[in-house]
Amino acid sequence: MQELLQSLLQTGLDEGCFPAAATSIGRGAEVYARHAAGRLWLPDGPHANLVTRWDLASLTKILAPTPLALLAIEQGRLTLDDTLGRFFPAPASHSGITIRQLMTHTSGITPHVLLELQPGCTPDTVVDTVLALPLEGKAGIPRYSCLGYIVLGRILEQVYGQPLDVLARQFVFDPLGMTHAEFNPPGENIAATEVNPLTGEFLIGVVHDENARFLGGISANAGLFGDLNDCARFAQMLAQQGEGLLSPATMRKATLNYTPGHDVRRGLGFHLGGTEGNYLGDLFPADSFGHTGFTGTSIAVDPHSGLWAVLLTNRVHPTRDNEKHLRFRRRFHNAIYAAYSRGEC
Repeated sequence: MQELLQSLLQTGLDEGCFPAAATSIGRGAEVYARHAAGRLWLPDGPHANLVTRWDLASLTKILAPTPLALLAIEQGRLTLDDTLGRFFPAPASHSGITIRQLMTHTSGITPHVLLELQPGCTPDTVVDTVLALPLEGKAGIPRYSCLGYIVLGRILEQVYGQPLDVLARQFVFDPLGMTHAEFNPPGENIAATEVNPLTGEFLIGVVHDENARFLGGISANAGLFGDLNDCARFAQMLAQQGEGLLSPATMRKATLNYTPGHDVRRGLGFHLGGTEGNYLGDLFPADSFGHTGFTGTSIAVDPHSGLWAVLLTNRVHPTRDNEKHLRFRRRFHNAIYAAYSRGEC
């Protein structure tokens, strides 16, 4: 497996899919192989290594607010049928939106706007701004919404009475030993993303997502940085039915398909396999699950075998106008699963 990972990442580099990447593959609690390759920024930045931190982008959604919401359900603080109107003064069109709909991206909340361009919007008034926007979809129809997850994050802060970054550290990262997972990370050995429009320099340790950046780098839709070990520990938990964090009953509930009959299959926070063109590729079973991040990151888990794969890249460096990683990611997962099926791990 080690040679396969080296070959796959070198292929990605040679094809211009990303300037740097790191990957870890395992089954259950076991790690089969790990590898890092490429340069953290072009043309001559430091080489990526196993403890490089990456802008995880929308992997933030399943690494922080999703487990926090699931824990809140387990602790009796929250139910999937709780509505926005319970937590915020919301217009009638929005007040009946449920936690379930926020987590499955079926709320109809506008998928994306640049918050910094919305009149009067500040980090303190972001929920008011989002809820003032007209719904762009019908309840029950899946439409991926970063704004919906930002609202979910503010609900969690209200439920727990602490900021999202503090909650994530206390309830998720520390219990799982995710020592380098952090919002607004200090230090070096961080992969670069795009150019900072304010300085003209590469974003390094500053979140790439504009809305998360507007919110001070701490948001439920994006903002988290982490290394290979952090993401592997989280994947190991998922592959072991929540061991060390969540109950098996919760994991079963979280990985059901809540969008049957649609061209995307959504769990509670998780992206499920089984659809054409899925990032999990052609060989991972249909009920495999995980998530991706805009910067070129992903986690994939097969709940039957316990096989998991973490792939971290900075494909948006030096520009986001590079989608070669999309096909590479599917090829990557195909090769990994085939090797596992042949018993080569």
